[in-house]
Amino acid sequence: MNPADENLAIELSTTELRAVAAYAVSCAEPALAIFEHVRPDDQRPRAAIEAAQTFAEGAKRTKLIRDTAWAAHRAFQETRDAGQVAASEAARAAVAAASAAFLHPLAKATQVLHILGSAAHAARAFELRAGDEHIEKARNLASPTVVSVLTRYPPAPAGRGRAGELLRTLDTALRQPIIDAQPDELHDQGEGPASVPAVREGER
Repeated sequence: MNPADENLAIELSTTELRAVAAYAVSCAEPALAIFEHVRPDDQRPRAAIEAAQTFAEGAKRTKLIRDTAWAAHRAFQETRDAGQVAASEAARAAVAAASAAFLHPLAKATQVLHILGSAAHAARAFELRAGDEHIEKARNLASPTVVSVLTRYPPAPAGRGRAGELLRTLDTALRQPIIDAQPDELHDQGEGPASVPAVREGER
């Protein structure tokens, strides 16, 4: 993609933005248990996810989402500095879930972080805790609307360590066609593989 194309606007409806936020929440929420196991009295990541969920369900995008995201970010920093790495990744997933509500409609690769960031950090948290596979679950959670939004953006950017690797794995998987039926069934029905939509960050 030409760098100049990063200034191009992407069509992104409020309904689609809410779908992206709902997806981010569904990916981040399972990792809350990892954080709260270490810090049972710290509700900051949960509050960020709940604020994003409220937006996804139809509420207005308010300052509360930003405030809870910043609070969850502090929880991420504190657990990271304490060496509680899995918990810090879980908190960071909550931050990303809240940030999904502020996806910008610009064709920038960094916007993919708003769409898939919660899934990547949650996957890293599970990976650190017990090697659990969360990326495939995140792939299955992505609705056609989320994939449709994602594919309007450039592929995920490089870097960002292991979480970045997981994010790019998910990004690539969501952009690939998925065949729901067996080849013989597709032949009999005269159908081809269905493509899965990809998710990207949106507007502020």
